[in-house]
Amino acid sequence: MSDSAAVVLDVLDDLRNESDELDRLVAELDDAGWTRPTPAPRWSVAHQIAHLAWTDTAALHAVTDPHAFATETAKALAAPDTFVDAGADAGAVLPPAVLMAHWRERRESLQQALRAAPAGARFPWYGPPMSATSMATARLMETWAHGQDIADALGAVREPTARLRHIAFIGVRARDYAFAVRGLTPPAALIRVELTGPGGELWAYGPEDAAQRVTGPALDFCLLATQRAHRADLAVEAHGPDADRWLDIAQAFAGPAGQGRKPRRA
Repeated sequence: MSDSAAVVLDVLDDLRNESDELDRLVAELDDAGWTRPTPAPRWSVAHQIAHLAWTDTAALHAVTDPHAFATETAKALAAPDTFVDAGADAGAVLPPAVLMAHWRERRESLQQALRAAPAGARFPWYGPPMSATSMATARLMETWAHGQDIADALGAVREPTARLRHIAFIGVRARDYAFAVRGLTPPAALIRVELTGPGGELWAYGPEDAAQRVTGPALDFCLLATQRAHRADLAVEAHGPDADRWLDIAQAFAGPAGQGRKPRRA
């Protein structure tokens, strides 16, 4: 097995584990639990799971049926402000058992498709084409982020795991995108990112001699980069003006600039 193939399988294993953890969180919910509002405006717990199933379906089409994916892309371009909500709305009205079965089938089909993908293959997406590793990593990031919305709605506390390293990596890689999507020029300065993983280990990105740094717990950085918590409520620190500006707008996901969350602290 090549190193690149091993990396894909590692991410896919983590994606499966992340999905299974979220599955256990919602599997026994009653009807009231499924309709409970989450921090995302207008979205219930059912909307969150419906969105994951919808996005898994889009990813599956991108991997196995580019023509079907192109059709969905055309729909997105025709209604850029509503197509994501429309997908969630359509799934949220399904009976919970049906919705869960659909989500389980879609995510497992995507797992198998990515595991069978030829080495070096790239797949169309709403932004640049993605490799199998990038596709799996993006799905893990979304599963974790929407799972956080659900956990917040249910008052559940999730233990952070080493799977956060994938989300942190995307958050760091997306630094320039966060500026560009807002019409801002990305800073030329190099920024060192040093995060403390769940087990106390150091996750570092960027040159050690960079003049500017971002430091803090990996969990807090992931919450910030997925816009699941406001910077004021997190222990992520910026050292330098460009690093400081970045933390105000960080986002690990593609698409328009997100609205983020309001601070909990007064």
